[in-house]
Amino acid sequence: MEHNKAHNTAHILTEALPYIQRFAGKTVVIKYGGNAMENEALKNSFARDIVLMKAVGMHPVVVHGGGPQIADLLNRLGKESKFIQGMRVTDNETMSVVEMVLGGLVNKEIVSLIQRNGGKALGLTGKDGGLIKARKLEIPAENGDTVDIGQVGEVESVNTEVLEMLAASDVIPVIAPIGADDEGRAYNINADFVAGAVAEVLKAEKLILLTNVAGLKDKQGEILTGLTSARVQALIADGTIYGGMLPKIQCALNAVEQGVTSSHIIDGRVAHAVLLEILTDKGVGTLITHQ
Repeated sequence: MEHNKAHNTAHILTEALPYIQRFAGKTVVIKYGGNAMENEALKNSFARDIVLMKAVGMHPVVVHGGGPQIADLLNRLGKESKFIQGMRVTDNETMSVVEMVLGGLVNKEIVSLIQRNGGKALGLTGKDGGLIKARKLEIPAENGDTVDIGQVGEVESVNTEVLEMLAASDVIPVIAPIGADDEGRAYNINADFVAGAVAEVLKAEKLILLTNVAGLKDKQGEILTGLTSARVQALIADGTIYGGMLPKIQCALNAVEQGVTSSHIIDGRVAHAVLLEILTDKGVGTLITHQ
């Protein structure tokens, strides 16, 4: 029995070796959220994946969300959450809560998780070192005007200096998706889009979006993978990709069209999903490349 176990371990390591060699020195941006962020066992498996990636010479960059945690604190403060077109209306008071939860509680918990599992991590928001310059997100209304949803932003630019400095060290950056404009006004930004923008400017090898689904499925419920951007556009056109998956796919698509080698939409409910996607032949989600 022990012999079989050792044999299996050797098999796994030899399968992983070519991937480790191929991706050593390469940047991998991981958007962390959903179930993977709320279940203790999955939290630890995620942290160990990130630590192992850094240990074998990759440069992981973590970008995290925190919608449920924000909603929970607003609820406890007696402040109602209001959404327009799926976006949280963010007034000044809500923005203070967003900064506390994302930049404080959630960010530092992920930093601690990585450090408990033997890595070194540094928590940042987009405000630190002028990392993410943001502008107000304009939401079009049906009458052609724009809807004001407050301090919700989009990425205008990313300053890579801090991230490049960390990549050259043994420290893993953990980024909260908050940006600031030239006046220092803070904006809450969708974490998928922050991850995509960071992957693009770093010319990352991979953008990995952890989700609460098994990946992108066809109309028969089979997981689709090995998709090119042209095939993804066709799947959007024929209605296979719709609803909540559209913004994620758009984000993955934009990244490969801007020079990221591949985007991955993977199941964050699977233990060690990140390692399984990067270091095994089969993977655990949907892989998208430009060509």
